[in-house]
Order: sequence, then C-alpha cells, then structure tokens
Amino acid sequence: VCQIGRYFFFFQAEDGIRDFCLSRGLGDVYKRQEQGIAAFGIGIASVGATAIAEIQFADYIYPAFDQLVNEAAKYRYRSGNQFSVGGLTVRAPYGAVGHGGHYHSQSPEAFFSHAPGLKVVIPRDCIQAKGLLLASIRDKNPVIFLEPKALYRNAEDEVPTEDYELALHKAEVVQEGKDITLIGYGTQIRVLKEAAKEAEQDGIKCEIIDLQTIYPYDIETLVESVKKTGRCIVSHEAPVTMGVGAEISAALQEKCFLYLEAPITRVCGYDTPFPLAHELVYLPDKWKVYDAIQKLSLIHI
Repeated sequence: VCQIGRYFFFFQAEDGIRDFCLSRGLGDVYKRQEQGIAAFGIGIASVGATAIAEIQFADYIYPAFDQLVNEAAKYRYRSGNQFSVGGLTVRAPYGAVGHGGHYHSQSPEAFFSHAPGLKVVIPRDCIQAKGLLLASIRDKNPVIFLEPKALYRNAEDEVPTEDYELALHKAEVVQEGKDITLIGYGTQIRVLKEAAKEAEQDGIKCEIIDLQTIYPYDIETLVESVKKTGRCIVSHEAPVTMGVGAEISAALQEKCFLYLEAPITRVCGYDTPFPLAHELVYLPDKWKVYDAIQKLSLIHI
C-alpha cells in the first residue's frame, strides 16, 4: 500500500493506513510525489503482491501518467504474458466538490480510457464503492479507481458489513423506463435521477444506466436499452469534446442506427478549465439534462 505522506490524508478515507506509511518512512519519501507513488505501487505489484496506491486528488495524477500508461498498462503485453502488475489498484478522488476550482475538480477518466491494459472504474454511491473497490483490488489487471469527491461529504447508505464484490464489466440499470435512455456514471447518476423525476411529471419514462466500469464498458446493456427506447442522452462532468460520451455515442450510433428516433445527445461539461466562480454554470445539472429530455421527446425521425 502506498499513500501520500504526512498531513495529506485530506478526505480521511485511509483510516489505519497513515500509521503504516509513517512507521516505514513512506510519508516523507513519497509526499506529493505522484510518479513515485505510482512507481512504488507498480514495483510491489510486479512481484505478485497487492498494491493500492492513492493519489490524493485525481487532478495531480498527471505526473504519474507515464508510469501508469507506459508501464502499468503495458507490463503484461511487453513481457508476452510472463509478468504483470495485475495486483495494482490506483485510487484517486475526482470531479466537482463544490469549491475546488480548476486544480481540485477535474475528471481525467477519458485519458486513462485510451490506455489498453488499464481498467477505469467509478462508483456512484457507498454500496457500489465498496463492492467495486473490492472487485478492482482482486481483479488481475491494473485498475484506476476514481472516487467522486462529493461522496466523501454527502453520501450515506446501509453498506453491508460482509465481504462482497460487484461485477466490473456490467453496467447497472438503475431505473427502468421506455421513452429515453439516460447514461452516466459517478455522482452524475444522481443528476440523471433528478432530471428523470422532473420528466416523469411530463409523462416521460426515462431508463437510467450507470456504467460503473468506464473502460472496458458494457456496450451490450446500453444497446439493449437504446433499442427499446429509441432515444439516448449521455452525461458526465468531464468536457464534452473527446469525452467518454463521444465514444458511447459513436458506438450506439453504429449498433442502434435503425432503432433511433432522435439523434444521440451529450450533456456534459464545457471545453474549458473547471471554473471556480462559475462552477454551477459549468456543471451539467438536472435542468440541462431535463431540457435535453424535453427536446428529444419532441423529435421523431
């Protein structure tokens, strides 16, 4: 286990780990050195151990990008399957938190979704966080596990105390509907639920799907839903251009073209740095999603 050092356990999500790190001197060696944290985790995993490396904010994961994309992702491939770092899981809080600005609110999932060899997982709530994290740790591939910052402050649920895992490669249909498919992940699922509730008052029944695993994602569940509804909205906090929503939209267009009643729509963040003063303007909130739902419901191809 490799953590950021002394005084940097910001979200208090590492109970019991702080003393482990400091007693071995890791706190001073790896404090705020993300490339060192990633390299240390890769080294541990390369000899068959389980390594859980934490980057305190996903915004600061970029110094470790080379280690994760060129080493962790390719370790098994370049050795002809003789070696791997499948025991590596990298945890990092990501996304908007309400006051983070451009250095504490970023969503880097698309960067890592371009790296074959890595898996990218994002939970939407407490129960999913535990089940998906345990599955990620035990998976035989390196996993980037991005934890929505908002969950640390406003998520509460009856999480089972027993050991359980959730399937990494299966999207979850959170709410069934017949008119429009809403696809998202992380805390954006809450936004989609709120928008769907507004739309229900207009007689529009939305089906909500949580990707859970961003890469590789469960295209079969998405296709089944869109073929049923004929309409689809993909939503995430990250910038719209070249984002996860673009990939999903393209894949669904290829596989569901003859079933579509309207163009696939993306409701995402803008192509700007994350703004502190205008955070509420930047975020794809329930009203932006609701507006897209209303517009799509009026289109008939």
